[in-house]
Amino acid sequence: MVLKLYGSPTSTCTQRVATVLYEKKVPYQLYPIDLTKGEHKTPEYLDKQPFGQVPYIDDDGYTLYESRAITRYIDTKYPNQGPKLIPTDLKKYAQYEQAASNETSNYDPYVSGLVYEKVFKPYSGGKPDEVAVKKYYDTLVPKLDAYDKILSKQKYLGGNECTLADLHHLPYGAKLYSAGYGNLIDSRSHLKRWWDELTSRPSWKANKDGVKSYSSYP
Repeated sequence: MVLKLYGSPTSTCTQRVATVLYEKKVPYQLYPIDLTKGEHKTPEYLDKQPFGQVPYIDDDGYTLYESRAITRYIDTKYPNQGPKLIPTDLKKYAQYEQAASNETSNYDPYVSGLVYEKVFKPYSGGKPDEVAVKKYYDTLVPKLDAYDKILSKQKYLGGNECTLADLHHLPYGAKLYSAGYGNLIDSRSHLKRWWDELTSRPSWKANKDGVKSYSSYP
């Protein structure tokens, strides 16, 4: 049975999952969820995703939500399909987990905060809270300095092989450019080199403008 992905085609978290599905060459059917119509808040949807967020997957009756949990599940289920995105060597695995923790604690809260204020709020008719914007920006700057230092010593955040920890940065990083803050990446040479490599991957190119179903891959 083909895996089912329930999510908004343009949502960052749905893009995160779809990018990894593409990396692993896992066929799936997208079931679009229209956030503007509140389809993620219906009783039927909340029965599968109790927080009313996107996405979730249905893998032959097994449902799972939270994009990072889904990508870990996919890589673990298909260890010999596509690139291995979670290392098995103990020390490499520990470095991967360290990088994954950095994404969730030192990157995502501040980048997603800026994107919310500068992109999502205006899209919904609201105005950015400039005090919040400055706080997110000022906190993010030294975080990205640290990223640049890490990437001056190795190709990727968890070592010299691409992992989920790297790919998880893609959707909100792209939105950072939409928010007008792409220079935060472009002005740091090692970070820019890493970003250019990630965004050139076919998996991201296929999903950056919107997620679609795949029954087979190029």
